[in-house]
Amino acid sequence: MGYLFALVASLLFGLNGSTTKVIVEAGLSPAQLTFARVTIIALLAGVLLLATNRAAFRIDRSQLAVMALLGVAGVALIQWFYAVAISLLPVGIALMLEYSGVLLIALVVRFVFKEKVKSRIWVAIVFVLIGMAIVAEVWASRLSAPGVVAGILAAICLAVYFLVGERQVATTSPLAVAFWSMLFASAFWLLFSAWWQIDPAILTQQTSLGGNMGSVSFPLWGILLWNGVFGSFAPYLLSYMALGRLNATAAGVVSASEVIFAFAFAFLWLGESLTGVQAAGAVLVLIGIVVAQTARSNKAVDLDLASQDLALAKGPPD
Repeated sequence: MGYLFALVASLLFGLNGSTTKVIVEAGLSPAQLTFARVTIIALLAGVLLLATNRAAFRIDRSQLAVMALLGVAGVALIQWFYAVAISLLPVGIALMLEYSGVLLIALVVRFVFKEKVKSRIWVAIVFVLIGMAIVAEVWASRLSAPGVVAGILAAICLAVYFLVGERQVATTSPLAVAFWSMLFASAFWLLFSAWWQIDPAILTQQTSLGGNMGSVSFPLWGILLWNGVFGSFAPYLLSYMALGRLNATAAGVVSASEVIFAFAFAFLWLGESLTGVQAAGAVLVLIGIVVAQTARSNKAVDLDLASQDLALAKGPPD
């Protein structure tokens, strides 16, 4: 079920990339869109907690501080950097840059948490760096430099999201983690998104879906609501549920499939595509991500082996 949750979350996040680009091009800034997304998630999660688990509203100060870190760095900033990257780059490339962050997970657990990481991590780094250089076509300098920087910063925030989120869902419910992290993300953007500058008339205007769906239009508030519920709340909750069943390593591997979904939706919806050379580079990045994640020890396997060793040390039962 953990893999299924992660895969469905990646599918919805991949679709959401194209939705985000439509909203930003319609007139909302990346920060204003991010504030709307995290606020919708916090409200929905809060309502569900009121109905199912009111005890989740009581957490200690230390956990509150960690939730604040997860909410600001792992949610608020990652969504903003991602929205900025999408506004300046093709959806697939922006998302590929962001998801190179799962490579950082293996590096952090190796050098910071001192977990066992296999030597293949260095092979993965080579694949990712070469693949990203090919996709970005650094020799041609066609991509927006600020967009690339935003994508890389989103990658750093993504690593924070997985590493901190993995530890939080181990102590409380995924819904509670979603509520608290999104509450802090919403409070952050309440101050810095300039939401008060949004012209209410923009929300009621008919907005074309663009690209191959240019003939279809909806009020911007409807697209924004879809973005908040099905492009934000549902995939984030599923992602936390996946982290409750998988470690950050396994969740990171499956979540990398969002890159593939994003490329597919951007091609079918927005008409965005990669050259053959760029597609080859994207494949190298995905290979590097998967290799990097399989280089980290699997906690569940390690625990099972430790239990078996302990049982053997004790000898057969009486």
